[in-house]
Amino acid sequence: MSLPSLRLKANADRRLRAGHLWVYSNEVDVVATPLNAFQPGDQAILEAAGGKPLGIVGVSPNNLICARLLSRDLKHPLDKSLLVHRINVALSLRERLFEAPCYRLIYGDSDFLPGLVVDRFFDILVVQLASATMERHREDVLAALVQVLKPRGVLWKNDSSARDAEGLERYVDTAFGVVPEWVALEENGVKFEVPVLAGQKTGWFYDHRMNRARLAPYVKGKRVLDLFSYVGGWGVQAAAFGASEVMCVDASALALDGVERNAGLNGLEEKLITVEGDVFEAIRELKAAEERFDVVIADPPAFIKRKKDLKNGEAAYRRLNEQAMRLLNKDGILVSASCSMHLPEDDLQNILLGSARHLDRNLQLLERGAQGPDHPVHPAIPETRYIKSITCRLLPS
Repeated sequence: MSLPSLRLKANADRRLRAGHLWVYSNEVDVVATPLNAFQPGDQAILEAAGGKPLGIVGVSPNNLICARLLSRDLKHPLDKSLLVHRINVALSLRERLFEAPCYRLIYGDSDFLPGLVVDRFFDILVVQLASATMERHREDVLAALVQVLKPRGVLWKNDSSARDAEGLERYVDTAFGVVPEWVALEENGVKFEVPVLAGQKTGWFYDHRMNRARLAPYVKGKRVLDLFSYVGGWGVQAAAFGASEVMCVDASALALDGVERNAGLNGLEEKLITVEGDVFEAIRELKAAEERFDVVIADPPAFIKRKKDLKNGEAAYRRLNEQAMRLLNKDGILVSASCSMHLPEDDLQNILLGSARHLDRNLQLLERGAQGPDHPVHPAIPETRYIKSITCRLLPS
């Protein structure tokens, strides 16, 4: 395959030689290789300013990140063969780590397949294509997944906002076989069913698997509150790990149907209570009713989606964690999580400390958690590390 060239300005190759995969539009020599000469999804040979090839990129000419490195070997453009190889490499890691075939199989740049995310639920695959290059090669993606995994069904879950920047339409569609509305998974020995068609993202959040496993020593025999519970990833596992009672709060009726469904799968119906409504309003009502909990889990959706949201987002995290602390018993445990990539872990820690001091309480940090190894971090791309989880103990002054 003969590919056009995309040439960089002088010294713009340093970051890529050091391991990064992204090219920004202001790094391209647009006189030598105009970006408007490319169509979204084209592949090109990336060249240093002197003309030396650096690898093959997928081009998104209208995006700030206008190209992503697909291969450093010019003999291997993105095609079915490369996809099969990279999927097998990713699969070998997950099979080493997890007994059940339930995990994030492909995590974009970190698995050297930028723009591709695949979650596996036994023999069902849910796929997100977030780049024009992956969208153009979706039949190759499908063929490679079917060849390697032999799934019963594959779902395109292409309804994320990431596609907007690529000029791609949003859609949800069955790509292969049969995909039911709810699919099964197993995590930390607990059974779940999740709504892959109508649920959030791919239907489940595998990224907190290890942090949820660490709940076990904190919740046994305790009363637990799970805020922003979704379908019970934290709450149902807390009950399975021996909590005496778990209250799950979420604004989505579908999510709370999932909590009840998953409680039933594990014989935990008697331990779970669901509360539908705005989480902050529910916290106010619980406080007014003088309800108290031994453990509170606060794992909200991303309050900071863009850098310009930072100030308001930090205020939201402060408000949530401070109000959660008000519901804790004197020797209570707070699990505070964030999926906002723009919120550094140290800032979350400072928010927790400030909240505790505002309530005249002492704080002990017990554990820090990150995303699981099926969400590997690319060492040159800090954006691939986004999950934070801090387990802390709140004590009287």
